[in-house]
Amino acid sequence: MAQAKEVRGPGPRMGGPRPKVENPGKLLKRIMDEVFRHYLPHCILVLVCIVVSALANVQASLFLKTLMDDYIVPMTQQQDPDFAPLAAALLRVGIIYVIGILAAWLNARIMVNVTQGTLRNLRTQLFTHMESLPIKYFDQHPHGDIMSVYTNDVDTLRQMLSQSIPQLVSSAITIVSVFFSMCMLSWQLTIVTMLMVALMMFCSKKITQQSGKYFIQQQRDLGKLNGYIEEMMEGQKVVKVFTHEQKALAGFRQLNDQLKDSANKANSFANIMMPVNAQLGNISYAVCALAGAAMAVSGMGGTTLGTVVAFLSLNKGFNMPISQVSMQANSIIMALAGAERIFKMMDEESETDEGYVTLVNAKYDRNDQLVETDERTGLWAWKHPHHDGTTTYHKLEGSITFTDVDFGYVPEKPSCTISTCMAVRARRSPLSALPVPVRPPSPTSSTGSTTFRTARSATTASTSTRSKRPICAVLWASCCRTPICSPAR
Repeated sequence: MAQAKEVRGPGPRMGGPRPKVENPGKLLKRIMDEVFRHYLPHCILVLVCIVVSALANVQASLFLKTLMDDYIVPMTQQQDPDFAPLAAALLRVGIIYVIGILAAWLNARIMVNVTQGTLRNLRTQLFTHMESLPIKYFDQHPHGDIMSVYTNDVDTLRQMLSQSIPQLVSSAITIVSVFFSMCMLSWQLTIVTMLMVALMMFCSKKITQQSGKYFIQQQRDLGKLNGYIEEMMEGQKVVKVFTHEQKALAGFRQLNDQLKDSANKANSFANIMMPVNAQLGNISYAVCALAGAAMAVSGMGGTTLGTVVAFLSLNKGFNMPISQVSMQANSIIMALAGAERIFKMMDEESETDEGYVTLVNAKYDRNDQLVETDERTGLWAWKHPHHDGTTTYHKLEGSITFTDVDFGYVPEKPSCTISTCMAVRARRSPLSALPVPVRPPSPTSSTGSTTFRTARSATTASTSTRSKRPICAVLWASCCRTPICSPAR
């Protein structure tokens, strides 16, 4: 029965090192390699769409200067203004906006396919690799924690691939293009904007540092809670029999409070980032408006009303991507924490199958020799291939009995065993076997330390613990392991 382990909650009171993602650059590269391996043409098309969308927005903002200086201001001084040139100019800018919208839509639509396809491939690789892992991995890791990798950790990658990374690329292209456009309009107002941007980046960095460690801890606490719930549900009958309800509830409350604490702090810091950056962006907009109006009135540097209007639009478009980048940083940190757990499982060493003798369906041919068959004949034989290319078949018969067996997963630590003095009897029947009572060894008998691997085949093993009465296999599976040295978790 799983016991709740004491895990200190995150926060300044922690005495140990803060949780952090190891090698985030390597993890991000590994994720993108997985994406490019199957969807490189799609990603190139998405990049083109992002560039087109960003340039369309910049071009629309620059058009405001032409609209004000070449159309609206001259028309205010005419007694009979001609609206035809203005209508043609508005039609052109409308077409630019439509192109940008279509590019953004196509970008989002393609990324949905890329994201879901990549997650499907990751889940397939995870499950395929999990099937090759040794038994000790599943004994040393809670099943709920393993299930959390397939659900919660993979889902964090969904948000990063579909939203965060495209948004970062779009923001980077927008920031560069808008910066050069602002320098072309007014380098004085550009300096004012960059000072406010530096302040925004400083605040975002401080907030991200605080929220990042809690997002990582949130993923780990979520895996621990899922593992505990799965183990309690699986052993609910044992919990009822031994009146373990209150202890199980206490363990659940402890892990649940830890998850609440880390999730609360992570989202508290993350949710204040957007309001802070938004207010700093409004301050930057107001300062640039005041400075630009003063420059336009005094005619400083050839600044016109159209220049001020276009620059303010660019200022808003420059601050918004920075705020979006700071918001996406938390999503990327959480996704990297999930990716770390995913690739840690995928990097686990697979079990090496050194066996070459297999159990197959068999029948007697005309020469009264055993041969392999695809039919279910009820006759089984061991198929034994030899180095000279020949194959022999041996009929499945007899029985095997293990007594006084110490079972463990770590060969170099014979004292670290899972169960001691275990008795196993394997009958000849390949389809079913009922528990057979085995007399327990005497307390004075010597016990040999043996490590063995259970191979999956059509045969099943009947196992009994020290009880003299036959017991069911389900109860044995829950109660037979007697930890002498608990495996590291």
